[in-house]
Amino acid sequence: MIKRIARFRGEGWLALWKGMSLYPTPRQIHSSAPGLLTSCITEVLSLSVQPLIHNFLQSLFLPSLSPFHQPPIILPIASHLITGFLLSPLDLVRTRLIVQPLSPRHRVYSGPLDALSQILRDEGGFKGIYLHPQLLIPTIIDNTLRPLVSLALPTILASRLGIQISEEVNPMAWGFVELGASFLGLIVTLPFETIRRRLQVQVRGTAKPMRGCVELRPAPYNGIVDTAWHILTEERSDLPIRRRRESLSSQKGKHRADDAEDAEEEESDEGSWFRNTGIGQLYRGMGMRLGASAIVFVLALFSPGDESDGGWAEL
Repeated sequence: MIKRIARFRGEGWLALWKGMSLYPTPRQIHSSAPGLLTSCITEVLSLSVQPLIHNFLQSLFLPSLSPFHQPPIILPIASHLITGFLLSPLDLVRTRLIVQPLSPRHRVYSGPLDALSQILRDEGGFKGIYLHPQLLIPTIIDNTLRPLVSLALPTILASRLGIQISEEVNPMAWGFVELGASFLGLIVTLPFETIRRRLQVQVRGTAKPMRGCVELRPAPYNGIVDTAWHILTEERSDLPIRRRRESLSSQKGKHRADDAEDAEEEESDEGSWFRNTGIGQLYRGMGMRLGASAIVFVLALFSPGDESDGGWAEL
C-alpha cells in the first residue's frame, strides 16, 4: 500500500504526511518553516480538554462521589462526545487536506488555516461546520461509539468469557482482553468512520467541488443511510470498471506495469465473498488498524510496569 501511494502520479512519498504543515508544499515541508500536524493538534487538544470536561461533569452531577468509587460510564462517554463535537472542525479540515491532491494545479487549500477560513466562508460558517446534519449526526455517532466500545467492551468480553480479571490484578490477561475487544470494536466503529469521512469530503453551500487524489462520487450523498447504501451497491468489485484510454502510447507503456499489478489483484479477489457486495469498502484500512492494535499490545508487554517504590523503599 505504501509503495502504491509513493508511485501514484502527483502524490509520492510526501502524500503520507498530508496535512502536516501550515503550508504543505514539498519545498516548504523540507524547509524550516513552522508547521504542525493537524492530527497532532487535534490529539493534543483532545487529551487536554476531555479530562477537564469529565471533571466538570463529575463535579456538576456527582459532587459527592468518592475518589475510590468508579463514576458511571455515561460521564466519560459524554465527555468524549462533547470533546469530539468541539474539535469536529479540525477533523473536517484534516480530512479535506488528506484527500486534496498535492499538485498545485488542483489544490484547493494551502493549509489548515486556509481550509478552515474557506469552509467558514463558503459552507455556512460555524453553524454549517457544527450543526449541518451530514456532519453533526456522524460526529455524534462516531464520538459515542468509540469511547463506548473502548470503555465497556473489555469488561463485557471478560464477563462473557467467564473470567474475573482486571487491569490491576492481571495486566497481561487484561491486555489480551483489550486486544480482542479492539478487534471486535473495529467491526462496529469502522463503517461509521468510513461514512463520516465520505460526508466530510463532500462540500456544501457555495463551495466548488474539490478534486481529490482518489476518485470521489460525482453525485453528493444525502446522509448516513444514503452513503451506506451507495457504498454497498456501487462499490462492488464484480461491477465492470471502464478505464479511460490514454491518448499517447507512451503513457500506456509507462503504466503497463501498474495495470498488470491491478489485474493480478482483481484476479486474486475473484473468490472473495466481498466481491458481490460493497461491505469491504466500509472496512477499508481494517488490516492496518488491526496491525496497529497488535503492535501496541506487544509494546505494552515489553514496557516496564509502574513500580510504586521506584528504588526509594529505604526512605
